[in-house]
Amino acid sequence: MNAVLNVIWLVLAGVWLALGYVVAGILCCLLIVTIPFGLASFRIAGYALWPFGRTVTERRTAGVPSMLGNVVWILVAGLWLAIGHIVTGIALCLTVIGIPLGLGNFKMVPVSLLPLGREVVST
Repeated sequence: MNAVLNVIWLVLAGVWLALGYVVAGILCCLLIVTIPFGLASFRIAGYALWPFGRTVTERRTAGVPSMLGNVVWILVAGLWLAIGHIVTGIALCLTVIGIPLGLGNFKMVPVSLLPLGREVVST
């Protein structure tokens, strides 16, 4: 079932959301200081392409730098990516088939706001 949902997700929302994360990652990698944000954005782009069967967990080794980085991330790109997830989730929930995909989009809002100190793992 995860494979079917992932294929439908890829066609309806995954490509566009992953593209948003890739653009944010490229913009963040232009400056040396924001390279960690770019790497986190690329990691989440892979999750945005194929989210079902995977989940996001907190890394125990993340500390204060991750928290401070997340504050900067929200201001630079996180808010816009979260808005993209919310808008896409609402649009997908308008159809019966899209409801699981919309819920998957809403599941990705926290990681789009606070990506540092988290990792994507298989369920």
